[in-house]
Amino acid sequence: MLVAAQVLSGAGLAAGITVGALLAQDMLGSTGLSGLPSALFTIGSAAAAVFVGRLSQRWGRRAGLSLGYGAGAVGSLGVVAAAALGNVSLLFFALFVYGAGTAANLQARYAGADLAPEQHRGRAVSTVLMATTLGAVAGPNLATITGDLADALNIPQLAGPFLLAVVAYAAAGLVLWVMLRPDPLLTAREFASGTPQETDSADLSAQHHPSGVAGGSGRLVLGASVMVLTQLVMVGIMTMTPIHMQHHGHGVGAAGVVIAVHVAGMYLPSPISGLLADRFGRLPVATAAAVTLLAAGLLAAFAPPHSVVLLALALGLLGLGWNFGLVSGTAIITDTVPLATRAKTQGTVDVAIALSGAGGGMASGLVVAGSDYATLTILGGVLALAIIPAVAYTARTSPVVIAR
Repeated sequence: MLVAAQVLSGAGLAAGITVGALLAQDMLGSTGLSGLPSALFTIGSAAAAVFVGRLSQRWGRRAGLSLGYGAGAVGSLGVVAAAALGNVSLLFFALFVYGAGTAANLQARYAGADLAPEQHRGRAVSTVLMATTLGAVAGPNLATITGDLADALNIPQLAGPFLLAVVAYAAAGLVLWVMLRPDPLLTAREFASGTPQETDSADLSAQHHPSGVAGGSGRLVLGASVMVLTQLVMVGIMTMTPIHMQHHGHGVGAAGVVIAVHVAGMYLPSPISGLLADRFGRLPVATAAAVTLLAAGLLAAFAPPHSVVLLALALGLLGLGWNFGLVSGTAIITDTVPLATRAKTQGTVDVAIALSGAGGGMASGLVVAGSDYATLTILGGVLALAIIPAVAYTARTSPVVIAR
């Protein structure tokens, strides 16, 4: 059921990525503010992450995720209305609400790991993430079709993908609300409380697991830091790529192809990322995230602006680096936090992730307006390298303890 919902919600997630910045530029008439939609729906995602996390902690994943997707559908409808009315204030508010869908989409990965044993958590997380690929890749490639539909309804073409988001998010919420039974988090708690002796034994043996995952506050901070940095870099570069392409004569269709490759890079490699995290450890995969993001930033900076192929490759690498960071960081957090407070803590971590994305979205427009796209991508790649010393320090100082 999580996989089915992720396929649907992926299409809703892609709307803001593909045309959010273009819609804002069209309505505001300013490149400097074109990163604002990304900032708004990531801030909305941060606010919703708290709500979804706390609701899931008390009532289970089914309630938290379903309501998050429902709010995302309402926000998408608000964006369409704002574009039709030319109302900038409504656009800003609707984008904020739309961010709830992003929060639910990301927190679904935690639900995939609730019932997984420690040695398979990376792959469990990756299964849920990969399911997002189909909808998220299809969404940008439907930009022209949904734009034509919007035009037929006398709505600005750039609002078309948000029409798809209304249906996609609503359907994802309905699937989980009706069919996610029994609830994975509540079931995991029942198993844990019913077998305390087995749980203690597993905790002891997990201390020597070859994955090299550790518990404690140091590992919690590391897991959050990896995801925060990868989100910051990814959102900043991704947000301004459609604007960069438009300024060099590319249409919405070409931007949609590049973003589709980017989204595929974000989710499609998940099984490989999960397998690597389970087999070789979370920390090597986190390091790979930093190196991959640097490569993406450098390639985007030096790719000829007319080359859709090279820009698509750079954005594909950007998505892959984000995927490495999200899978490894999520596994570290899930390994470290006990079931009693898991959903609440995961929601709090996702707040930091969303806020970093908001900062990346806002800063990206200002950097490009004040300098250029190449400067933005190089800065992003260099910033990602901060993950490496953090990994090295944590590996040296944190004890290996797995929390259940």
